[in-house]
Amino acid sequence: MKAYTLHVPASAPIGEPEGLERAVLVRDGFSWGAFLFTFLWFFAHRLWLAGFGVLALVVAVQAALQLLRLPPGAALVAFGLVSLLIGLEASSLRRWTLARRGAPAVDAVLAKDREEAEVKAFRRWLARRPPRLRAPASGALVLPAVARPEASPAIGLFPDAERRW
Repeated sequence: MKAYTLHVPASAPIGEPEGLERAVLVRDGFSWGAFLFTFLWFFAHRLWLAGFGVLALVVAVQAALQLLRLPPGAALVAFGLVSLLIGLEASSLRRWTLARRGAPAVDAVLAKDREEAEVKAFRRWLARRPPRLRAPASGALVLPAVARPEASPAIGLFPDAERRW
């Protein structure tokens, strides 16, 4: 089973199908594309800040390896480790970018594949739809009753913690 997160624009009404038109499903886990192509994978997914950050990391590692004058085998191992780190963190950086752009994660599902994850996530999103208000036969709109909090002399979370002299 793989974990997926559903990212929906914050402006989308909860439970409405229109919000799913711009929804993005991100699989959690290792990304082979990011491992093999590093910053190019980020640019292909339009993750500009993360892509430039990864590019800076690759350039810094290359500069450090040249300053240390390590043998080619050690440089290959170093780049392999950097690529491994990028592959492990790619989905987290993608979720961060989506949240920064105004599409936070609103749900997480476990599924065998992407299609099953879409079905589960979309079904759960649509189940959150708020109930529609129905007008009574008289034509007047009736709003649901809202519970009002009782007045309390204490302000804060711990009214019993006050000192009593």
